[in-house]
Amino acid sequence: MTKRRQTTGPAKRRTKTPVIRHPHSPGTSPGTVKINPSAAAPKIRVIAYGPDDCQDVALERAEDLKGHVGKAPVAWVNVIGLGEEETLRKLAEHFGIHRLALEDVVNTHQRAKVEPYDEHVFLVARMCLDKKEPGTNQVSLFVGAGYVLTFEEKAGDCFEPVRQRILSGRGYIRKSGSDYLTYALLDALVDSYFPLMENVGDRIEDLQDEVLVEHDHGIIGRIHEVKHDLLVIRRALWPHREAFTTLMHEDLPFFEETTHVYLRDCSDHVMQLLDMVETYRELAAGLQDTYLTQVSNRMNDIMKVLTIFAVIFIPITFIAGVYGMNFEKMPELGFHMGYPGVLTIMAVVAGTMLLFFRRKGWLGSSGPPRAPIEEQKRQRAELIDETPKPAPAQRTPNTD
Repeated sequence: MTKRRQTTGPAKRRTKTPVIRHPHSPGTSPGTVKINPSAAAPKIRVIAYGPDDCQDVALERAEDLKGHVGKAPVAWVNVIGLGEEETLRKLAEHFGIHRLALEDVVNTHQRAKVEPYDEHVFLVARMCLDKKEPGTNQVSLFVGAGYVLTFEEKAGDCFEPVRQRILSGRGYIRKSGSDYLTYALLDALVDSYFPLMENVGDRIEDLQDEVLVEHDHGIIGRIHEVKHDLLVIRRALWPHREAFTTLMHEDLPFFEETTHVYLRDCSDHVMQLLDMVETYRELAAGLQDTYLTQVSNRMNDIMKVLTIFAVIFIPITFIAGVYGMNFEKMPELGFHMGYPGVLTIMAVVAGTMLLFFRRKGWLGSSGPPRAPIEEQKRQRAELIDETPKPAPAQRTPNTD
């Protein structure tokens, strides 16, 4: 039996998407670097490797790069934190980074893109941070001859499997150049969205059960949260399509033809994720329509019951009004069985109308009684388990 998550109490509201504010005032000189005061100080880590050896070093200063970059066939310089302008400018001077590219590195609201320069290719991508929240961090990559320079906003990336493959010497990565390292990093970055999408799928599945069997007013809020999360994910993923198209089809320096096959696999993962986003958005919209329809139907049922009672009391009120008139000559008023007779007529009229409404199906249910909510959940879970499901979309793990 499929295990369901238990939803107790009102759903917690998620943090709203922060408003993106441009760091510069209008008319500021292009290439102006404005450091975010809350950004962490940069930490530099260099992994220099070749087919036979590998060196992993943490550097205190940007000046120390000269002794580590350029000696091995490939060097991966990873900078975590963007809080010191002096360190960033020294790195930009060492690698020949254009001031406009450095500005894009610091302003971490960029969309995914690819920009070729003379000495390197500049890439921007968005990395998923958590499998439960749709927040993303900007990752900036500079791909040059024998090196890859990456900038990250904060610690906690998805590149640890790539580091372990390099340090352990597993697979093809130690025998390849900087273009293959770039692919490995982009592949890990794109695959970081899959756990998040699986979590969104689980939430939608739980909401399907709740919409069909429960009448919780908090459901519409949770559906709204799912739609909001899917919108955030779509905004982060959509520009990656154009970026990978540029990488695959344009004649960029430092990227060999053999690497385009791997980049095509990465692009396929992006398309797969976007298909999942669109499918889940349609499901969430359908759940919202279903919930609103059920609310409307329940309101109609309530109005129907109230209308039936009003219709029943119309003839009863008429009878009571007739015999409540203060005329002197009304033969029935002197009849000793008049009072119980009128009550009997009222009861017969009411009973006849109730029977008529029930036979028409306007009152009560002609089918068997509904099972309790928990029993409905159990039956639905068993039905889902017994129903053949299409194979879930599989992503190809990158094991080199």
